[in-house]
Amino acid sequence: MLTYPSIKPYIIKIGSLQIRWYGLMYLLGLASSYFLAQREVKRLQLKIDSDDIENLYFYIFLGMIIGARLGYILFYNLSFYLTNPLEVFETWHGGMSFHGGLVGGVTFGIYYCIKRHIDYIKLLDILIPTVPLTLAFGRVGNFINGELYGRPTEVPWAMVFPDAGLMGRHPSQIYEFLLEGVLLFIILWTAKGRLKTKGASLPLFLTLYGCFRIIAEFFREPDPQVGFFFGIITMGQILSLSMIIAGAIIYRILRKMN
Repeated sequence: MLTYPSIKPYIIKIGSLQIRWYGLMYLLGLASSYFLAQREVKRLQLKIDSDDIENLYFYIFLGMIIGARLGYILFYNLSFYLTNPLEVFETWHGGMSFHGGLVGGVTFGIYYCIKRHIDYIKLLDILIPTVPLTLAFGRVGNFINGELYGRPTEVPWAMVFPDAGLMGRHPSQIYEFLLEGVLLFIILWTAKGRLKTKGASLPLFLTLYGCFRIIAEFFREPDPQVGFFFGIITMGQILSLSMIIAGAIIYRILRKMN
């Protein structure tokens, strides 16, 4: 069994004010995505202003935050927030959903592109391959926080996480870091420029992420307030299956548009 490297969740703490590793990880992920996207725009000589890229990322970030919060509320803990409505705004207590964040980020991003008359379908092929970087950094943040840990196991690399009892568990954050972050980035970045259908990076991302997340969920402890459906399926797997279906539908639409 491996020793969990206990790290304080905050970098700096002044009274009630904290700068936390989790927030820093997502900022690093978004910054990495932004600089890669800027580089690709210049390399392809696209007629998109730097200001538009900056504003687009602001809209995407805003959509991710709103979508992630609403997604968690609707899919994971609706009854609690109906009886405690003010908790909706207390995001420092946790409660964000990747699936909701993805919908929010894509929706706000497309809205900005339409508003500015930018070819968002072409832009998807630039932005989507960079998304796994944000996911990778985010999973590192989850690991540092000791949250989203895995199910009990006796594998040699099991870890005892804080607030998760004394039993060894799968470090599922690391599994997701490798699958949804590193591996997905390598595949999408390699496929970039080779896809014949314009905008195909999005359905490819949806399909692969959905598959990788479904696999990872078999090792991850489900949210206690939700548990299992039919004794084996988690909410994360249901939402990921929806992503795969959405990927297939979007791909067919893009093929017709091309």
